[in-house]
Amino acid sequence: MEDDHPDLTDLPWPLTGADALREELLAAYADPSRGHHGTRHLAEVLQRLDELAAAGAAYDRTPVLLAAWFHDAVYDGERDAEERSATWAEDALPAHTDPATVAEVARLVRLTEHHRPAPEDANGCALSDADLSILAAGRERYDEYVAAVRTEYAHLPDDVFAMGRADVLRGLTDAPELFRTAPGRARWEAPARANVARELAELTASL
Repeated sequence: MEDDHPDLTDLPWPLTGADALREELLAAYADPSRGHHGTRHLAEVLQRLDELAAAGAAYDRTPVLLAAWFHDAVYDGERDAEERSATWAEDALPAHTDPATVAEVARLVRLTEHHRPAPEDANGCALSDADLSILAAGRERYDEYVAAVRTEYAHLPDDVFAMGRADVLRGLTDAPELFRTAPGRARWEAPARANVARELAELTASL
């Protein structure tokens, strides 16, 4: 996995004639109040989707790429951010694509709230894996990610944040598999679990 900053000017965008929407989404991700859930995260998710496809993971490119663009289109630390992101997709996309694609994009965005796609949900498995792939980053990039997440919850005291963050990480790693595609499991399962175990140890030590 590459940890370099991806080129934000060359992100794959599957719609023709919708450049204004693309720019609107990029502006949302570039909001300076964001920590992890900014343009770098968007770029990395898109890059990981390309890596999964190259490794043999099958998914429907247009709805999955659009879902990647919209999955954190709204992000302000509130619980319904995924729902509001999905609603944005439902409002913005009908002018540019067919109803089935719009419905699939919205479904996939909502799925990223819990990252629990069914095994037969190829699109959901690919998007979930790409979104969670940051957990398998090299140690320096992972630590940057953890610090960026903390900035998004700067309003919370350390002990409250640590308990909440630990609950999220346990919820993810209590599943038999973090990653649902075969290439995702092969590439990212072991390093992700090692990173999360290290972070959990640090969080619980601070409580």
